[in-house]
Amino acid sequence: MRHILSVLVENEPGVLSRVSGLFSGRGFNIETLNVAPTLEEGLSIMTITTSGEEAIIEQIIKQLRKLVTVVKVVDLTELKAVERETMLIKIDADGDKRAEILRIVDIFRCKIIDVSPEDLIVECTGDTGKIAALINMLSRYGIKEIARTGTVAMRRGMQ
Repeated sequence: MRHILSVLVENEPGVLSRVSGLFSGRGFNIETLNVAPTLEEGLSIMTITTSGEEAIIEQIIKQLRKLVTVVKVVDLTELKAVERETMLIKIDADGDKRAEILRIVDIFRCKIIDVSPEDLIVECTGDTGKIAALINMLSRYGIKEIARTGTVAMRRGMQ
């Protein structure tokens, strides 16, 4: 099962290495990882997406909480949370294909952020399902390059 972990950590060297080492030591893959500073100085938030059985994820969470630099760990999987990912995608868009691609981009409520005679770069933000659906729709036109942020998530209010 897919899990989204929100990990509040002290913003200091080596924290990322310790957290990722905990996962690799247990033979688990981190599917996506985002780290950014919070409003509180000296703290950062890590959003980690991984897959695994409940018992193993519980063990990872317990081990994360034991790390000195970890302040708080929340598994957002069972909570009501907002989840988003941003993607930049470069598509081969010469000739007749361009109008069709623009219609698809409009349907998905994405933005064209760069145009050249041969290709377009599209920016899209949404949940992982929306991102996957857009990739699927645009793949027939020739995807040249993709850059994705990975998942960021936040617990909804009043919980």
